[in-house]
Amino acid sequence: MKLKKQYYLYLLFILPFFTSCIREEVYSNDPYGNFDQLWSIIDEKYCYLDYKNIDWEAMRVKYRQRLTDDMSKENLFEVMDSMLYQLKDGHVNLSSAFNQTRYDFWSDSPRNFVESIIEGNRYLGTDYRRAAGLKYKILDDNIGYIYYGSFSYPIGDGNINEVLSYLAVCSGLIIDVRQNGGGNLSYSDKLASRFTNEKVLTGYIRHKTGAAHDAFSEPYPIYLETSNHLRWQKPVVVLTNRHSYSATNDFVSQMRILPNVTTMGDTTGGGSGMPFTSELPNGWGIRFSASPHFDNQMQHTEFGIEPHIKVDMDRDDMHDGIDTIIETARQYLAVQ
Repeated sequence: MKLKKQYYLYLLFILPFFTSCIREEVYSNDPYGNFDQLWSIIDEKYCYLDYKNIDWEAMRVKYRQRLTDDMSKENLFEVMDSMLYQLKDGHVNLSSAFNQTRYDFWSDSPRNFVESIIEGNRYLGTDYRRAAGLKYKILDDNIGYIYYGSFSYPIGDGNINEVLSYLAVCSGLIIDVRQNGGGNLSYSDKLASRFTNEKVLTGYIRHKTGAAHDAFSEPYPIYLETSNHLRWQKPVVVLTNRHSYSATNDFVSQMRILPNVTTMGDTTGGGSGMPFTSELPNGWGIRFSASPHFDNQMQHTEFGIEPHIKVDMDRDDMHDGIDTIIETARQYLAVQ
């Protein structure tokens, strides 16, 4: 984990260096100038144009013709939003004082999660424990259950020690990261490091080295270091759905290769590129994926990670207040 953090710090330093090597044009602060700079930033620095087979020049032609000299800032924002949406990337956001663009990854996919069921007496109920962002409980079949709703919620080693100590009597553990939209990668590493007894190669990262769409550095390996604190040794099931994004995608990518871990539910939402930011002449900020992540087999994880065991919620179960995916995980752990 220390090596991974050091690389992220290195990357934050080196990305501006590489982008500064590219000759910057001066764009006017009008609809055409702002549009052209936004298009150029993505053209030169976004990391998935080739992987996603996006004809970015065609996008420029298509959306630039919608511009006028006297268009309102709201209309300009709408045109830019429509163009950026074609990237299908939740790490791409244009921010103004009045709005922010966003990409709803998998709005048409099964939700596979009902918060009210999780909070019901069958699962968390009213007597669950909470350590920072972790909600946890021992279920009535002696299976431990942890729900982590966002990697934006800080967790420390002391929090994890208390949780794992309390759940140590359990025969297995469920970690539920459904609906977790991501957050801080260091919390992903911190939690994942409690489930391995050795240093593990979990993936790779590359960074842009020039303006060409295929200008990347050699892959840089990413390792998960084992924690010096209390570590879990029993079977684990990680629950995922299409709304498990970004840092959660990273967490699942690490956990799924560990020998005592099984992932279950639906494919994650993806969002694996490390984001970077820039600014347009009118002061609007643009955030975009600048460095692609890969799994330990050098496969992209941008569009999500398939579970070991695919399970969808059952309508009859939901009507009865039962979470099909949790129940399947409990049955699976009972025979491990």
